[in-house]
Amino acid sequence: MVLKTFGWSFAVTALGLAFAAWQWGWEAFGIVLILSILEISLSFDNAVVNAGILKKMNAFWQKIFLTIGILIAVFGMRLVFPVVIVAISAKVGPIEAVQLAMDQPGKYEDLVTDAHAAIASFGGMFLLMIFLDFIFEEREHKWLAWLERPLAKLGKVDMLSVCIALIVLLITAVTFATNAHTSTGHVDKSATVLLSGVAGLITYLVVGGLSGYFEDKLEEEEEREHEEEEKAKQEGKPVSAIGLAGKAAFFLFLYLEVLDASFSFDGVIGAFAITNHIFWMALGLGIGAMYVRSLTVYLVRQGTLDDYVYLEHGAHYAIGALAVILLVTIQHEISEIITGLVGVFLIAGSFWSSLRRNKAVEAEGNAGGGGPGEKAEVSSGV
Repeated sequence: MVLKTFGWSFAVTALGLAFAAWQWGWEAFGIVLILSILEISLSFDNAVVNAGILKKMNAFWQKIFLTIGILIAVFGMRLVFPVVIVAISAKVGPIEAVQLAMDQPGKYEDLVTDAHAAIASFGGMFLLMIFLDFIFEEREHKWLAWLERPLAKLGKVDMLSVCIALIVLLITAVTFATNAHTSTGHVDKSATVLLSGVAGLITYLVVGGLSGYFEDKLEEEEEREHEEEEKAKQEGKPVSAIGLAGKAAFFLFLYLEVLDASFSFDGVIGAFAITNHIFWMALGLGIGAMYVRSLTVYLVRQGTLDDYVYLEHGAHYAIGALAVILLVTIQHEISEIITGLVGVFLIAGSFWSSLRRNKAVEAEGNAGGGGPGEKAEVSSGV
């Protein structure tokens, strides 16, 4: 079952890593591997959400999502989107950006270095908003309880995350941006950083608004489907259980694509904190996207993997770390390996804490104790 579901992902991983090592050497192998791990971890919750929605669809729309949807996810968001970001920031055409990366890597590197302040500010604000909205929300499970409990209480203040993000942007503009690193030395990029940061904040709010719009539409369609089922039962007619189709399924498909795009933003933008090489980026993120789709299928067919309750926390702390690193790199250079390992370390730590919690829950369940969930939260050491 595992090999059947993840077979294509395993094959793409082997071929992708082998190609990276053959074409660019072991440094590229390591960067692509780190990007793949980060993409899988950051999109784990996306797979869980996708599975919960996908199982409501009929077989036809499930195939549409797993075929056309993966083309949009892999080639649209993970390949085209990074090129577009570089093209806009460096003020060149997308085709020219790709040609420069292939034919004149030195000039391409200079263009990306000069545009890095704009990319880092845009991406830093977007990722920071994702982290802040997560950390300020009240949640059943808390990984770093000493930190998350007070922050969840502060999160009851309206628009707090937006205010903090804007404060961080202003501080960045008057500190790191006044001496930003470029290919010709350090220059003042305050205006660029402010403009790009606001654009990143607006992008986050627009993407969140679209997700909310389609979620509302989806709830309306599901409510209508439920009313029709109840009416059919009352009239003694058979009720079909093949899954949502037609307009409801179409809204489901659109909602899933918007969700996938929004979840992809963090991986794509976070990748710029690790490397500026668009081919390494596309390869690593593409491998990760394959696993996200395989995970979605596995969750639909087998059940759920969301027993690892702290993994989502670790992924979001990694997003927060990447946001800070991106803003710092406006002025200071940070090794790509260090940047990648920070995220991997946080995610690995949350996974280990989840395993400890699960073992504690199982042990207390076997002992017949009451309230295992609450006790396990304390015994996890976090």
